Amino acid sequence: MSTDTLLSFEESLEKFDPAMGLEVHVELNTNTKMFCGCPAVFGGEPNTQVCPTCLGLPGAMPAVNAKAVESAMRIGLALNCEIAEWCRFARKNYFYPDMPKNFQTSQYDEPIAFEGYLDVELESGEIVRIDIERAHMEEDTGKSLHVGGATGRIHGADHSLVDYNRAGIPLIEIVTKPIMGSREKAPEIAKAYVAQLRELIVALGVSDARMDQGSIRADVNLSLAPIGTGELGTRTETKNVNSLRSVERAVRYEMQRHAAILSAGDAILQETRHWHEDTGITTSGRPKSDADDYRYFPEPDLVPVAPSREWVEELKGTLPELPREKRARLQKDWGFSDLEMRDTIGAGAFGLVEETIAAGAAPQAARKWWLSELARRANDTGTDIAELGVTPADVAAVQALVDAGSLNDKLARQVFDGLVAGEGTPEEIVAARGLAIVSDEGALGSAVDKAIAENPDVAEKIRDGKVAAAGALIGAVMKEMRGQADAGRVRELILEKLT
Repeated sequence: MSTDTLLSFEESLEKFDPAMGLEVHVELNTNTKMFCGCPAVFGGEPNTQVCPTCLGLPGAMPAVNAKAVESAMRIGLALNCEIAEWCRFARKNYFYPDMPKNFQTSQYDEPIAFEGYLDVELESGEIVRIDIERAHMEEDTGKSLHVGGATGRIHGADHSLVDYNRAGIPLIEIVTKPIMGSREKAPEIAKAYVAQLRELIVALGVSDARMDQGSIRADVNLSLAPIGTGELGTRTETKNVNSLRSVERAVRYEMQRHAAILSAGDAILQETRHWHEDTGITTSGRPKSDADDYRYFPEPDLVPVAPSREWVEELKGTLPELPREKRARLQKDWGFSDLEMRDTIGAGAFGLVEETIAAGAAPQAARKWWLSELARRANDTGTDIAELGVTPADVAAVQALVDAGSLNDKLARQVFDGLVAGEGTPEEIVAARGLAIVSDEGALGSAVDKAIAENPDVAEKIRDGKVAAAGALIGAVMKEMRGQADAGRVRELILEKLT
């Protein structure tokens, strides 16, 4: 594992200015692959969703997936890009086992969409404009599985297997222009950009954008230059970062690693890097190729794509309400303050809260559970909040039990323990753990009588009209009944008996 020397984040910024470039790959949710009729679905048995075309067998001829072209154009329009009147595919040549054709059909100097931008909102409310250089169409590669060894990487493995099901899946690669001047905000900006780009992709309905399944993944390009020069340094590219938290951590780590190397008078190697989620570090992959090394040339087997202006205008009309506009509308509907909304978005819980409300929970209740109980658990375990294994439907079901008087907040927290542990539905967990609130009058009455008998001084105060003292007796009853009493009914019984 890496033994990199790191400079502190603060010292890195004293000496150097960071520059970032983010490349985000989005797998489209078309029914078939980019250039053939094979199904484009996740999770099939290895090498069962292949044909001569996506395997690159001699004589097989590709054909462009029209739905993928349409999705690419809609993404470009949502990113305020120009849509090319004429563009074509190219062959990107490199030799690697996951490329069955030994080239990737992509776009090089003629992308479908170019010169756009995305306005990104930070947790402080500041808006940062990220300039988009291009969004181009291409096909995904296969997937290598390295068997043996300790890391799952090719180094140290006994042998490797390749699954070509993913080869040929339609991809859109969205490439930013260099992001300069971000300084200490660079990690936050990177995370916010990928998060809000993902929101946009989901809103467009062109991909499920699941980072855990690799249907959206980010490559983080980073370089440092001496502070105040405005130059671009030698870059590294951290590949296939697959969570929002990891995007932020990868930027921070590479800034500190670059700074240590440059401060020691050494040079940065232009290379790809692997991100390790478990340790929060990057390790060397392979020397990074420039465009010339790929020997791009026009794809001779595919005709150019020339979308009519009428088609472009028609697709503009299909764009949904964009995420920033939607957030403003829902904030008003939900009655959230600006701070509450920023906290919800910053925790990565906006969509989760929205779905929980749609499942029947009140807005403040949905926000409370996701931003307190579940955000704390995500932070404690170092995972994204969406990856806890708790669904919006689960949260709404727990709140419904609270609303019905079957649970109180303390008991509900134990239900969330069970949900995170995978013990079943909220109702099953309540039954299995015996968490339901006791509303039996006999049991409650006995517990109240016991509390009065054991606390005669408190009981006397209540008889004398000091009703606030009832809190001590309520606490005693709740302790006796392990928090499973209806506190409101307990209070009523105490006052009935003593006043």
